[in-house]
Amino acid sequence: MYFKQFELGCLSLYSYMVADPTTGRAVVVDPQRDVGLYLDDARLHGYTIERIIETHFHADFVSGHLELSEATGAVISYGPGAEADFPLENLSHGQRISLGEVVLEIRATPGHTPESISVVVWERQSDAEPWGVLTGDTLFIGDVGRPDLLAAAGVSPDALARSLYRSLHEQLLTLPEATRVFPAHGAGSACGRAMASAPSSTIGEQRTTNYALAPMSEDAFVADISRYQPTAPSYFGFAASTNRRSHQLLDHDGPTVALTMQDVAQMRRDGAVVIDARAPETFASGHLRGAINVSLEGRFAEYAGDVVAPDRDIVVVSPPGREGEARTRLARIGFDRTVGHLPDILAVLVEHPHEAAVARRIPVTDLAGWAGDDPDVQVVDVRNPGEHRLGVIPGSMLLPLPLLRDRLGSLDPGRPVVVVCASGQRSSVAASLIRHHGFEQVADVLGGYDAWAAAGLPVAAPA
Repeated sequence: MYFKQFELGCLSLYSYMVADPTTGRAVVVDPQRDVGLYLDDARLHGYTIERIIETHFHADFVSGHLELSEATGAVISYGPGAEADFPLENLSHGQRISLGEVVLEIRATPGHTPESISVVVWERQSDAEPWGVLTGDTLFIGDVGRPDLLAAAGVSPDALARSLYRSLHEQLLTLPEATRVFPAHGAGSACGRAMASAPSSTIGEQRTTNYALAPMSEDAFVADISRYQPTAPSYFGFAASTNRRSHQLLDHDGPTVALTMQDVAQMRRDGAVVIDARAPETFASGHLRGAINVSLEGRFAEYAGDVVAPDRDIVVVSPPGREGEARTRLARIGFDRTVGHLPDILAVLVEHPHEAAVARRIPVTDLAGWAGDDPDVQVVDVRNPGEHRLGVIPGSMLLPLPLLRDRLGSLDPGRPVVVVCASGQRSSVAASLIRHHGFEQVADVLGGYDAWAAAGLPVAAPA
């Protein structure tokens, strides 16, 4: 058997290729949108990709099923009941797909979504036990898939959580202890709350180490799995909808369009937003007024999807030579409206000084003094609920980054705002978003809450 796990760290995504070397027949599971890596791998080994299996309709990224099917003619497959406006084949519970000696067995494992499936991998048809299982977003390493992402679509989180409990105990934990577990996501993904960084595990190991698989009743499981989930990124609904639609295919091979300042000025008047993808400290020293700072060194696409609407044209400012990377990473969440990039930003700022701005970033000691001297300061904490459990700065407003854009009305533009996150990455995103919307007195905290706590400054429990 040929088995390969592909990791896309910036979205905490794992995808897979399974093939039978004796027949050359291959299947790709949960592909990312830029599919060249699967085509290259298949070409290298002489394999034919004949099927694309999606374990569910993903919400955190736009999958590459359409791109890969267009390139190979492969059939797109989803689980029972899945419906989309492109041709697909529904796989049924218990169905076995033979690639030759290698066999894939489909198990319906609803819970994260109604159509979720897991794929049990048999290295040889005659084997007494399976080799591994691809668990999608049903079972992660150290965690399980969250059941609340479809609440906005009218699907009950309670009903999905109960389905998830039964899927775990009746379909996955009934596999042999030595069965290898390969999930669709790893640490950092918002599809769960406590994923480990390990890329794989076993059923036996997860049975003993995964908090969600500890012996408990269905009711206790439902109550526990609903607590402290990270705030879902605001683009999730858009990405999930895009994955159900026939949409524009990704073309990331062409050069990005270089724009002039005059081009950008007109585009901004027409509604475009500028994303400055440089590091926060570089952005702070000089940037285009009104630009939103989302660094390529962090979770670029996810944070951009938190603060920019998917129907906006995007102009990118990036470190030299990385504008194509920025465009591709935005496209991975379905943000296809990158209209170009503004090169040589420093020269642009020198030539157009009235368009230049700097950002204020302050150490925690300055915040402590400022908040103590000026009761009008609004301290905004953009971490997730699970992070707030560690403690908060007394008096701070808890507004997780994915909620901030829609709740700016809760802030007073006439009062100073100081933004804090865990370490200083998201706070630069949030502070620049707040300035983008016309607030003038805005700063963010160097080192974030971690630096505040390390300095021994006062902390409080979250409300």
